[in-house]
Amino acid sequence: MKTNSFQNLLRIALGLFMIFAGVSHLTCQRQEFQAQVPKWLSTDTSFIDFIVISSGVVEIMLGLSMILFVKHQMKVGIALAIFYVFVFPGNISQYTNKINAFGLNTDQKRFIRLFFQPILIFFALWSTGSLSFTKLKKDKARILNS
Repeated sequence: MKTNSFQNLLRIALGLFMIFAGVSHLTCQRQEFQAQVPKWLSTDTSFIDFIVISSGVVEIMLGLSMILFVKHQMKVGIALAIFYVFVFPGNISQYTNKINAFGLNTDQKRFIRLFFQPILIFFALWSTGSLSFTKLKKDKARILNS
């Protein structure tokens, strides 16, 4: 699907955001990200560090893909949206376990952050034309089944 200039700008901004977040996983905010890994996943510190490093690498790859793979932007947008869904339990864990990280040091701030994940999912899909693509597929299927 063809995307407009604003969508392209948002797609590139999301890509840059993901690259920054990924690099932060590997460097300056590694401990903050470790604190966000849900305890039900593991309490083994080396495994938690592996999760943080792995997710950082995936974020860098997704960020670069959002910027560079324009021909495949819809697939990349869907992949990024799925990634946002997979990391959402970390946000929930931070809220429910009252974990201070990333300047989120009150229940209210941690709760408000939960609402940003659906927005990121929407932006990943919309900025890459994936929302229009899925709507078009549903419309075609409905017409064919009529």
